Amino acid sequence: MNSISDSALVAALRRQMTISVAKQVASAGNLANVDTPDYKAVEVSFESALDKHLTPPAATHASHFSTTSPGAVTTKEIQGVTPRRDGNTVQLDQELLAMGRAGGDFSAAQTALAAKFRLVRYAINEGR
Repeated sequence: MNSISDSALVAALRRQMTISVAKQVASAGNLANVDTPDYKAVEVSFESALDKHLTPPAATHASHFSTTSPGAVTTKEIQGVTPRRDGNTVQLDQELLAMGRAGGDFSAAQTALAAKFRLVRYAINEGR
């Protein structure tokens, strides 16, 4: 039977929250530039996010306590979108949908992480 360690679970939830925040930031930037001529909408690059989170961690455990992310999530221009007359490629409905999805993903990961910490707190306090 394969079991997932607590540290692996917390790390996976942290990655999910980081990627969700990056998606919200990208959508917020797109929405802020909805009226900017020749602005090209961006999205989080799934490939780079996956690659950076699947690489094995460094030999030292000091990276667990670092406040900076060793592999920041990158963005890329959204392809296949027909620009408007002003050259802008932001689609308001798509950006709002993407923001909602990212918010839901973040909320789900946050809820799971809070439940994990409640279990740890319960174990420390021995059910008091």
